[in-house]
Amino acid sequence: MKGKMKVQNFYEPLVMKLEEHDIPQISSNEVLIKVMACSICGSDVSYYYGHSPLGTADGKGPLYLGHEMSGVVVEVGGIPAASGLFKAGDRVAVNPVQQCNACEYCMRGEFNVCPNSEVIGVSVNGGFAEYVKVKYTHVYKIPDNVKFEHAAMTEPLACASNAVKRLDIHLGQDVVVFGPGPIGLMMVQLAKASGAGRVVLIGRRDYPLEVGKKVGADVLINTSDLKSRYFAEDVSEAVRKALGHLAPRAIVATSNMEALQGALLVTGPASTIVYFGLPGPEDKLQVPMLEAIQAERTIKCAWLAPLVWDSTFAAMGTGKVDLSPILTHTFSLEEAEEGIKFMKESKENKLKAVIKIGQE
Repeated sequence: MKGKMKVQNFYEPLVMKLEEHDIPQISSNEVLIKVMACSICGSDVSYYYGHSPLGTADGKGPLYLGHEMSGVVVEVGGIPAASGLFKAGDRVAVNPVQQCNACEYCMRGEFNVCPNSEVIGVSVNGGFAEYVKVKYTHVYKIPDNVKFEHAAMTEPLACASNAVKRLDIHLGQDVVVFGPGPIGLMMVQLAKASGAGRVVLIGRRDYPLEVGKKVGADVLINTSDLKSRYFAEDVSEAVRKALGHLAPRAIVATSNMEALQGALLVTGPASTIVYFGLPGPEDKLQVPMLEAIQAERTIKCAWLAPLVWDSTFAAMGTGKVDLSPILTHTFSLEEAEEGIKFMKESKENKLKAVIKIGQE
């Protein structure tokens, strides 16, 4: 497909420009997608403000950011066309982490730790543009009843799905979720859909906690605001009081070290903890090893979204997960830079923002 398209081109911290560039040309193993929606991830904010390097060779731009996207197939390369997997008009979402499928990790299905991955919007051009090219192995059809702006949030939902899968919830078990951000609110719903009994949601602000109540949390605990009706000074005691016991399962969707450490305090013997939020490179978790061994604790980490995309789409399509309360703001492609600044700087209540690009 020939022609021009609008893009938001990121050059360096605090410098992003709306430009007109050539529509990318696809190879035989790619599809061209008209981007309908691309959500703003916290990593996009970090790149824009210079807190993290890009995944490019020198860690710098120019690059189109945006890795959480949905759209419509407009052109299909030779291989996917011959396979019959895709055709023009298909509604799709994108897995941005394009692994090599050849290394020792990929051979074991551990795609999330492939050292040779290209990541759309991080190391190659992404979805803050009217069109994007993607390897056909990383494009998935979305359910007909799922809106594009919700489908743009499939990637973070898939990451949350992987984390909850690793939590190994047994039917009726109580679960503690630390961090009522978009991922944590997804985890509340996924935990319930996985058979959890009561879900305790722990955070620092009432607004996202109360959204958590709407999507299924049974108990709310605020660890920061003394004026909050959910405030608890001793989180472990608050969990024990609410549940009648310490929790058998906990998942941490925040980078806050108090929360990462706190997961050890709210869980009891034979419990499982999954760490998902990303702390700083110098942060250290203090684990009382004798107690952990004698209590037979299981501590896991979760990274990205290997082998969970089918169940993620099923959760969206069947209504097991409702993303409507999490999507609080939308911006146009022309407003992408404004949207990133809003997510970082605004004091307004907010959870997740999506850039709406194409028109249905």
